[in-house]
Amino acid sequence: MTIASSSPPTRRPRAREDSGDGRLAAVFVAPALLGFLVFLLWPTLRGIYLSFTRFNLLTPAKWVGLDNYDRMVHDPIFWSSLKVTVEYVLINIGIQTVAALAVAVLLQRLTQSALLRGIVLTPYLMSNVVAGIVWLWILDTQLGIGNEIIGGIGFDHIPFLADKTWAIPTIALINVWRHVGYTALLLFAGLQAIPGDMYEAAKVDGASEWRMFWRITMPLLRPVLAVVLIMTVIGSFQVFDTVAVTTAGGPANATNVLQYYIYGSAFGRFQFGYASAMSVALLIVLSAITFLQYRLTRAGQTDLG
Repeated sequence: MTIASSSPPTRRPRAREDSGDGRLAAVFVAPALLGFLVFLLWPTLRGIYLSFTRFNLLTPAKWVGLDNYDRMVHDPIFWSSLKVTVEYVLINIGIQTVAALAVAVLLQRLTQSALLRGIVLTPYLMSNVVAGIVWLWILDTQLGIGNEIIGGIGFDHIPFLADKTWAIPTIALINVWRHVGYTALLLFAGLQAIPGDMYEAAKVDGASEWRMFWRITMPLLRPVLAVVLIMTVIGSFQVFDTVAVTTAGGPANATNVLQYYIYGSAFGRFQFGYASAMSVALLIVLSAITFLQYRLTRAGQTDLG
């Protein structure tokens, strides 16, 4: 009696499988990588180079070393624009974060209706330019419906976008109105990752909603909140379009944020070298702020077991 010998099943070589997966991954990554190289990395490197030159599009770039940076340090309008930008960021981030967190918690604790979430997100679907124009009409000192309502209840009309005191807070609130729904949904997604049984256990122990918010929600939401703060701070420092369509930097440079000053230097006065130097300075400021935020908020760590 003979016993038939069975040969082991053949397997594809692991190296060949890995090679095939690597090629497929490269195909999917290639468009994004190409876009990164063409629209981000190359303009960044080009801008850094131009920051050391005098360039106006009409003549070849002339190397001037650190002259643009020396001019920037002694430029009072640059420092004024940076101050205005920081003021805008503080107002925008402070109000937007608190409002978005409140909306997200209410969506999670009271209702999770998809329709309500869609309504909350609606302002974000509008472009900044359109939002700025709409609010410019609403807040017009003479004919705006907002000031008509203020006048109707017995108060004087308020020059929201024409007064140095009101201009930056008004622009910040316009952008809060547009972005708060999107920020709230990001935080709402983070709240969904918190186990519901933790709230149930806290209720059994007699914890109030306020105590559960500070003892459960905030600690476990911290990583998501930290990332959202980093994103919103970076976006706030780059405010431009709302200013461009509402105040154009006025009145008296009261809303001349850094991005608008950079744009005016480059495309209004054709000082591309100086504009590039200010852009590099903004890049350094944002990089430092992002690093500090990431470290201080421990964005890469979570309290969830």
